[in-house]
Amino acid sequence: MTENTLRFSRIIYAESTPSGIILSRIIGRVGNRLPLASLALLLLSSCSPATDPDRTDLRFEITFPAAVSEEALSGRMFLAIASTDDPEPRLQVGRYGVPVFGVDFEELGADTPVVIDADTLGWPIVRLGDFPPGDYYVQAVLNKYTRFERADGHTVWMHMDQWEGQNWRRSPGNVISAVQRMRIDPATAETHRIEVTDIIPPIELPEDTRWVKRIKMQSDTLTEFWGQPIYFGATMLLPRGYDEHPDVSYPTVYQQGHFSLRAPFGFDGANEFSQAWMSDDFPRFIAVTIQHPTPYFDDSYAVNTANNGPYGDAIHQELIPEIERRFRTIPESWARVLTGGSTGGWESFALQVFYPAFYGGTWSFAPDPLDFRNVEGINVYEDTNAFYKQHEWYRVPTANTRFAPTGEVRLTSRQRNTMELVNGTKGRSGQQLDIWSAVFGPLGDDGYFKPLFDKESGEIDPAVAEYWRDNYDLRHILETNWEEIGPQLVGKLHVITGDMDNFYLNVGVYHMQEFLESTKDPYYDGSFTFGARGGHGWRPYSSAELLRIMADHIAGNAPPGTDTSGWQ
Repeated sequence: MTENTLRFSRIIYAESTPSGIILSRIIGRVGNRLPLASLALLLLSSCSPATDPDRTDLRFEITFPAAVSEEALSGRMFLAIASTDDPEPRLQVGRYGVPVFGVDFEELGADTPVVIDADTLGWPIVRLGDFPPGDYYVQAVLNKYTRFERADGHTVWMHMDQWEGQNWRRSPGNVISAVQRMRIDPATAETHRIEVTDIIPPIELPEDTRWVKRIKMQSDTLTEFWGQPIYFGATMLLPRGYDEHPDVSYPTVYQQGHFSLRAPFGFDGANEFSQAWMSDDFPRFIAVTIQHPTPYFDDSYAVNTANNGPYGDAIHQELIPEIERRFRTIPESWARVLTGGSTGGWESFALQVFYPAFYGGTWSFAPDPLDFRNVEGINVYEDTNAFYKQHEWYRVPTANTRFAPTGEVRLTSRQRNTMELVNGTKGRSGQQLDIWSAVFGPLGDDGYFKPLFDKESGEIDPAVAEYWRDNYDLRHILETNWEEIGPQLVGKLHVITGDMDNFYLNVGVYHMQEFLESTKDPYYDGSFTFGARGGHGWRPYSSAELLRIMADHIAGNAPPGTDTSGWQ
């Protein structure tokens, strides 16, 4: 295939613009009857400035007043456009949300406009020129960046989490505009001027109760790495009888997952799980969720990484010792267990693997890729492009997300990555593929992570893929090091997932199962549970039933002579 034909094919398969879709339909109807030169002429005429619907003179100019900041600011400006103002447009932005456009700005002074125009990338409408004319509700958000002078010698500009979980839509200190109703028509040359004036207030922390306690502390290790104060914390759910029996210590279950200030397992004092937890015959645990947002994401993945820093060390050398000092946990490996789903599924499995003697078992639900041969559809090792599967004579867009149980594709890889790029350049989107690159990938020359693939072309860097494999492909790590760490993992690894996981995460579980079921000397002696046609949230049992399973596991692994009557 010639380079011209390849270039032509790339345009035919452009997924996100109406012009690309229209062109591909035309070519699909007549392409077999036209020579390549005629097809090229058709292509050129369809993309000429006079007929390109992506071009428009419509623009938005967004400013902040001196009352917001007399100092220059750096960050990213967002413009959200919605058909309704309930909730506010910024709160409707998401993977499947309303249109949003974003643009970086540096050292911007008051009353100096940030411009969003025909060249600004958006999601899911990629260009202003493609916007359907109509009356809409519009809102702008200024996402502030902080200067980090890191211990590795790099200086980077990123969003400092404000205990909201890396969410620019509601992060305290960010500045928002009033919601405005306006007519938007790409056929006009109108300039809409918007001013961001309202600073989002601090997060209101829930108060402690008899059952739920919280701690928040500055990490010396992470603060040294980032060159700015970095905080992490934990939410503890105490068992029935904790205050009445001050001489009893309890096993601990660490529930891993995305940033949340809610109590572990959704305890609220009234729901079904709460009723089980407070009942007389329920096993007694101290349940813990950890808050550890980073400048990249709402969650660090709880391991040491080149880009996020030594979160694994900080959690195990600072935070958990503080938890065990303040609360009556049993500070022994057999009495510490793990669970979590999705991101928390990967974390709970990874912590058991990286700290095999510290934890006594994991129950990991729908874990993020345990094997990198399928990373939301991308085969890191065999694909050359993250956006397409190249077969001998044709390309197929890589599927990223699907519906369960039908398997209908909802997003392609290119679409997902366009969404992330709109949310932030240099991996600052706070989204899934960016945090995987920040956790699994090496440090780049500019101080940000070195990407696995280019978000515009999709081209994969095989050297980065090799780094991913050697450092964070958990199936590869176990296979390579089983003789050393396998004896410490016998009976501790339990994975649960649906066969129709919405993000194809079940594929990595299959690869992990294939290896672990083949182990000998020792055999892993854990379990894999699959739900036929089950999606990302599939569970074979409730949280209360899970904790009963864990209690039996802990009691069965307690040292001989251990009195378990106080908590079982």
